[in-house]
Amino acid sequence: MVPVERIEGAILELRGQRVVLARDLAVLYGVSTKALNQAVNRNLDRFPKDFVFQLTNAEWTALRSQFVTLKRGQHIKYLPYAFTEHGAVMAATLLKTRRAAEVSVFVVRAFIRMRRLLAGQRELALKLAELESKLTVHDQNFKDVFDAIRKLMEKPKPEPAPPRKIGFHVSETVVPYGFGARKVKRQ
Repeated sequence: MVPVERIEGAILELRGQRVVLARDLAVLYGVSTKALNQAVNRNLDRFPKDFVFQLTNAEWTALRSQFVTLKRGQHIKYLPYAFTEHGAVMAATLLKTRRAAEVSVFVVRAFIRMRRLLAGQRELALKLAELESKLTVHDQNFKDVFDAIRKLMEKPKPEPAPPRKIGFHVSETVVPYGFGARKVKRQ
């Protein structure tokens, strides 16, 4: 039997859905890609758009650029099909081979396992976002506290001396002289 981990490696995310390409599904089911495509084309009424779709040139080019080495079938005549979980099961029922029936159970399990993993990741992402928002509030509060502490630690700036008057100034002072005091203008 095929390990679930191997099937998970064949599952891709396209158009917001998890899918398996026809060539990978054919290998898993023990048939040729041509036989799988013929079975799908003969029974298109069993494959609505949410079960199977054909890749666009842009999608195929983007996928092909992810493969490091050239593989057989790189230069294909027809764009490949991508099967969702339900499409993979439907293809297994059409092929009517024992291997396809047995492996389809593992394909479904792989999709379910990936769905659970993604659900766990979504929960984790939500919790992280919540923590991040709390930390942002706390960070701002800490920043305010540290700013206040820094202000308290700063040496007080001396008040500037009053500006000096420029020019000749006369001030009146009282100077004791003899028996009485008199006012003298000083220069």
